Amino acid sequence: MLVINAEEIRKIFTMEDAINSNEEAFVIQSSSRAEVPVRINFDVKKNGITSYMPALIKDFPVAGIKIVSTYPENAAKGLPAVMATTFLSDPETGAVNAMLDGTELTRMRTGAVSGLATKLLANKKAETAALFGTGGQAMSQLEALLTVRKISEVRVYDSSHERIKSFIERAAELADKFNAKLIAADSSDAAIDEADVITTVTTSAEPVFDGKRIKKGSHINAVGVFMPHKRELDEYTVTHADKIFIDNTEAIMSEAGEFLIPMSEGKFQKESIDGELGDLILGRVTGRTDNEQVTLMKTVGFATLDIVIAFNVYKKAVAAGIGKLI
Repeated sequence: MLVINAEEIRKIFTMEDAINSNEEAFVIQSSSRAEVPVRINFDVKKNGITSYMPALIKDFPVAGIKIVSTYPENAAKGLPAVMATTFLSDPETGAVNAMLDGTELTRMRTGAVSGLATKLLANKKAETAALFGTGGQAMSQLEALLTVRKISEVRVYDSSHERIKSFIERAAELADKFNAKLIAADSSDAAIDEADVITTVTTSAEPVFDGKRIKKGSHINAVGVFMPHKRELDEYTVTHADKIFIDNTEAIMSEAGEFLIPMSEGKFQKESIDGELGDLILGRVTGRTDNEQVTLMKTVGFATLDIVIAFNVYKKAVAAGIGKLI
């Protein structure tokens, strides 16, 4: 078994690589070239969820699974709120032949989902962004955003001003690399006012901003929550978006509270969703058609993304002689 840690992953795999990997995964998924059960979630303890996400990628072929835990209270222990491990199996023997740091892979592929969606849907001249959440996923979200658009200003908002300050300090080098300015937003309103791109990556059960304040022409990435009773976006946002895209229909219809809550109240219909991001890439549906449209991408994550990126990292690691063989 080849064991590949986070540092080794970062050494051989860039955010641009992750965005390209995700594009490949979305096409595979929307072309029905993968077998992907909806994730199994276990409520292990209060505010503690462990999930199992298996997939078979027929093209490669390779089967694998990600085991991921979401524990929001980990921040107080100096640990990531989301931690994961990803395993791949040898298609010839079935033996597990790779174990990768799934926490790093999850950060990269989740950030890359927003990066890909922003690349495909945001206005070309987008300059100002809002980032909600400063946890373990936030840095990769910022990196992906700056990778695909020339963003000059990012307003960062979190329920804790101390966390905002700490995040901005940690992200300073990344922001300098892309010539972007990071600003601590005093409120959610201050964060989204006139923002061209809005990314939410929180564990909040309630909407994190007022959808009525969204700028015309903005693009929204809703990333953080994947439970039917939680939502980062309010009803107004999802019912007034001009174009709505999702990562995976089956997963979204099981887990995305942003849609499921208003649907249960008769205020939103599944037909309002334009399609999966893979459908957009394949040209089956159209994306943004003018600069005034509000576009929305909701992702809850699905295992095709995880296994495709894990396999791509594994191949590069083998070629580079990186990792520890046990």
